Amino acid sequence: METEAGWREPMLATLTQRRFSGEDWLFERKLDGVRAICSRSGGTPKLWSRNHNLMNDSYPELVEALAAHGGSHFVADGEIVAFEGPQTSFARLQPRIHLTDRDRIEASGVQVYYYLFDLLVFDHSDVGRLPLRQRKQLLRNAFEWVDPLRYSNHRNIDGEKYYEYACAHGWEGLIAKRADAPYHPGRTSDWLKFKCVKDQEFVVGGFTKPGGSRNGFGALLVGYYDEGRLRYAGKVGTGYTEATLRELSGTLAELRRDSSPFDEVVPERGPKWVEPKLVVQVRFSEWTGDGKLRHPRFTGLRDDKPPTAVIREG
Repeated sequence: METEAGWREPMLATLTQRRFSGEDWLFERKLDGVRAICSRSGGTPKLWSRNHNLMNDSYPELVEALAAHGGSHFVADGEIVAFEGPQTSFARLQPRIHLTDRDRIEASGVQVYYYLFDLLVFDHSDVGRLPLRQRKQLLRNAFEWVDPLRYSNHRNIDGEKYYEYACAHGWEGLIAKRADAPYHPGRTSDWLKFKCVKDQEFVVGGFTKPGGSRNGFGALLVGYYDEGRLRYAGKVGTGYTEATLRELSGTLAELRRDSSPFDEVVPERGPKWVEPKLVVQVRFSEWTGDGKLRHPRFTGLRDDKPPTAVIREG
């Protein structure tokens, strides 16, 4: 029976503070980009976001590469990235995430790569039920690895040492994956995140007025969902370019509401509230004892995750 080559709900990793090695696990570099499922069923390949939005117009060079260097029938999983020096950088990717015009994309100067790390369908067959180690062997042979397509390498042992290497070289961290596990949608403990830096998504619930010479707004008031309630995590006042301030200010104005969406008192003077529909990526140093962000910095907007799916990761 042939397997349909289309969008799949992605498999998601769970954050852990435990570092380990094991013959039953393999370890991959954690990439700081945009998750993407690619599929092809005889025609033009398709690039899908994790929430099922088609991204072909945003990354035409990746679609062309998949057409030229992949088979006629596949579904694979990976991450679209841009580099800032040797590091993958979600912030670097930001200038072209929402672009769909080919001329504007090329004018942005942001070069992207597509790292593939899993294979779900190959040559009309469902391979997602196979063990991960076997899927990665099939994946390596399923594409010609010519830029901008890249195979996501892994290590089979020494998870702790590889984690130390990752952190020493400025990586986001590692993803530990159970080698004999099948691919299944949603959050799982078969994939675990070893993070070198603290960052995650947050939902915007409001903002403060700008101070000094800043235009637009002063800081975003952000939070996360906990059993259906939007919990306040703090304000994010740094990391914005002038272009980002302008873009966000317009969006915030459209989302204004009279009451706070947070389930607790927000100790800020004169806050402005918005519908909790925006998701942002924030890097920070740590959580404080009362559950707030220390030294948070905005790194970008996300449109590949619904706000209600944003939870505290650690």
